[in-house]
Amino acid sequence: MLPFLQQISVTCFTASYLIVLVIELLRLLGRLPGRGLAGLIMMAVGIFTHITYLALRATVPMPSEHLTTEQLPGGNLGDASLHAAAELGRLATWTDWSLMVALGLAIAYFVLYLRRPDTVIGFFFLPAILAMIALAMSVRHLPAFDRGEAVEVWRNVHAISMVVGSAAVLFGFLAGAMYMVQSWRLKRKQAGSALRLPTLETLQKLNRRCLVASTAAVGIGLLSGVVMNLNRSGEIPWTSRGIVLSAVLFTWLSAATAVEFMYAPASRGRKVAYLTLASFGFLVLAMSGVLTTSHGSTSTLPATDETPPAAEVNLESAPVTTPLEIDTETGVKP
Repeated sequence: MLPFLQQISVTCFTASYLIVLVIELLRLLGRLPGRGLAGLIMMAVGIFTHITYLALRATVPMPSEHLTTEQLPGGNLGDASLHAAAELGRLATWTDWSLMVALGLAIAYFVLYLRRPDTVIGFFFLPAILAMIALAMSVRHLPAFDRGEAVEVWRNVHAISMVVGSAAVLFGFLAGAMYMVQSWRLKRKQAGSALRLPTLETLQKLNRRCLVASTAAVGIGLLSGVVMNLNRSGEIPWTSRGIVLSAVLFTWLSAATAVEFMYAPASRGRKVAYLTLASFGFLVLAMSGVLTTSHGSTSTLPATDETPPAAEVNLESAPVTTPLEIDTETGVKP
């Protein structure tokens, strides 16, 4: 990573969010030229530095501020601190998790602001973002989880997110199929029969929500899988078919969501239905890649080279057997 990026700290994105909050408060003074553009630029800078900071924490061993004497050999923070830091989990502290919640809120605010720049949602989102950062700083003294615990936590997040994302894609597929059938029936004036389906407007809203939910869940699942592999083996198997196809699924869902937001409401319904139907095909492709490889198999942390010491025998305390003394004349021991 570029050297100047390694200098990014919490202060960088905190200051960016504070500036955005000040810019939002300027709404109270009336219209100001360039205010919206300045807010977007500073928010983008804040999100970029926020992501970079968390990426550094995921790839660089934990600093000694998260180590306790119980986590170090000998109970001191001397030469063993680097080795002990490598044994701690990546993104496995309450500080990391609080910062990730703050990042999620920042991204959500950024997307909502792009859609509705005339609203004052910043009055609510930005204080919550800054509060989560303050919480992260206040729990820095809490010890980090070790690698084994971190793997279990991120494995659960990965599994739950991918299940929710897959269910949302499947739900969207069913809603898209019902939309197409209902549209076909309306053209032939058969929608008023005894076999009724939800209205096109209801199915369109359901399609849209499923598309957004599946994109968010699969994205979280993909990122949590990356962190899980970093904790488990220290590297990411980018060439694994399961990971590649999951990334393809997320890319498609992201593109489909972006396309959906670009269409006018009047022409959105049928196109969203087509997108959700195609998303199901990508889901089947991704699941086939996961189920036909060892991607989802259980694995453990790398084994150490240490072997238990061999049992030592105390020769001084062990009984010693001496040869029998036999009388050569009688052949009997005296």
